[in-house]
Amino acid sequence: MTPTDHTPESIARMEGMTTEAETAETRGTIGTTGTVRRRPATWSRKTFLRLGLALPAPLLLAACGSPASTPTGGEARGARSPSNGVAARQAAPQTGAPAATAQPAGLGQPAGQAANQQAGAAQQLQPTPPCADDDATPRQTEGPYFQPNSPQRASLLEQGINGTRLLVTGRVLGTNCRPVARALLDFWQADDWGVYDNTGYRLRGHQFADSTGQYRLETIVPGLYPGRTRHIHVKVQAPNRPVLTTQLYFPDEARNRTDSIFHPDLLLAMQRPGDEYLASFDFVLDAA
Repeated sequence: MTPTDHTPESIARMEGMTTEAETAETRGTIGTTGTVRRRPATWSRKTFLRLGLALPAPLLLAACGSPASTPTGGEARGARSPSNGVAARQAAPQTGAPAATAQPAGLGQPAGQAANQQAGAAQQLQPTPPCADDDATPRQTEGPYFQPNSPQRASLLEQGINGTRLLVTGRVLGTNCRPVARALLDFWQADDWGVYDNTGYRLRGHQFADSTGQYRLETIVPGLYPGRTRHIHVKVQAPNRPVLTTQLYFPDEARNRTDSIFHPDLLLAMQRPGDEYLASFDFVLDAA
């Protein structure tokens, strides 16, 4: 397939039409700084190693004794030197040996050197990708009402479309948790009465995700369809990759328990802060 094949027309060639009988039904509604004691004088590591070669073992052990007792209230108190021990442990390679903890400035190294080491360790840490699921989105039946060549648009709202408004947002990701730029998303659904437009393109449209895999769809809550729970059809395709055909479902629907096609992994995350519903769903495509 060439990049020019990444169109709604290519979806029709890659995916076969099914013959699922569906008819219209009546409309429906959606269910609703602590104190720090003064540090005793200590020897640097270089001094310690030199003395280790000259002093007898008992004297050397005495020099390694426990620090002085807890200072009294009359002693000066100060703030603890900052350290980045967590960052250093995370950045240390896993070789079986314990990870080295960054020392505060003044413990065997100049303050500037300690700060540079800590900054370098922090720079080695990579942010965790915002992906919570590495399983591909389940595939579902296409149904009989898919039509290729839908108009390119992010809003399916137009004159004559009635119903409760719905805004769906989300991302298209690979199983490697990386965003899929310019992924094709083709949506189609029934109207507020559960009827599909099979002569035109009402409540049908395709769009492309942006460079970060984000998409945004403005539509309405679909009506109930005989024998089915409330749902929206969609095809998703990464450039030059196979098409994922699936459906999105609504929470708290009684028919979710009886619809044999329904899949809980395809539920929209929904809320209703005002007159319209806000929903989100992330599609995960096989990145192999």
